[in-house]
Amino acid sequence: MNSIRIFAPATVANVACGFDILGFALCSPGDEISIEFNNLHKIILHDNTPYHLPLEAEKNVTAVALQSMLDALKTNQGFTITFLQKIMPGSGVGSSAASSAAGVFGANELLDKPFTRNNLVQFAMQGERIASGSAHADNVAPALLGGFTLVRSYTPLDVISLPSPTIYATVVHPQIEVRTSDSRKILRHEIPIKKAVEQWGNVAGLVTGLFTNDYALIGRSLQDVIVEPVRALLIPEFYTIKQAALDAGALGCSISGSGPSLFALSETEKTAQKVAAAMQQGFTNIGIDNHVFVSPINKEGTRVV
Repeated sequence: MNSIRIFAPATVANVACGFDILGFALCSPGDEISIEFNNLHKIILHDNTPYHLPLEAEKNVTAVALQSMLDALKTNQGFTITFLQKIMPGSGVGSSAASSAAGVFGANELLDKPFTRNNLVQFAMQGERIASGSAHADNVAPALLGGFTLVRSYTPLDVISLPSPTIYATVVHPQIEVRTSDSRKILRHEIPIKKAVEQWGNVAGLVTGLFTNDYALIGRSLQDVIVEPVRALLIPEFYTIKQAALDAGALGCSISGSGPSLFALSETEKTAQKVAAAMQQGFTNIGIDNHVFVSPINKEGTRVV
């Protein structure tokens, strides 16, 4: 093959209690790119989306991620990448992660797969460094691997795929922008031990709930006592809309990644649709346009189109 088309899914990071370590993949929306070899020994970018993506290789997350992979291979092979479909930047569902994942996955396919999907995470993380100032993996890992993922360690990188029970995600994206880099700057650098213990318990409970298909335990564990209280200040009427989701039957609700999107998890698609209507109405009531997605967990991850 000389060229290939790739789809990389949107993702929800943190999953309430798992700041920078937990994430899961959605079936839609996502990024779609075409990638092909070129003989110019450099990465060339074209943008067919409405978002005016940076086309300088050193400023584009896809190119930065891909270059880190090429450096590891010690090759100067050139690639031309065309962005065909793009998650809206700043929406809180892994826009930069999908782009980074798509680039390294596509190039890896064309190069006859020198790396496993798990290996590719370390390269896709470098795109996240450009986007947010931090090379975190809680979006790129589920984007590449699918399902729920846990980053057990960053040094060395150790990413674990978790079971994905039948569960549905509702994601509501209010039409406001929250930059990941800005939302990270407002986080506290010191955490009271009492809050840390509570958060650790929730992470352990959520992982256990996924392994045992215990929906009640999953719901009890979708609590963030550290990051959510700070980032909620950036989202109008956050707690009102969160309560509306819970009242509609959601297992839990929190901020997707750095926001402004909110996510909720539900046991059935019917409940997830009710939750979507309730959350949408909450934003409509305060005059904020919004888009909603209801999706099962995407267990495949990034794929060839």
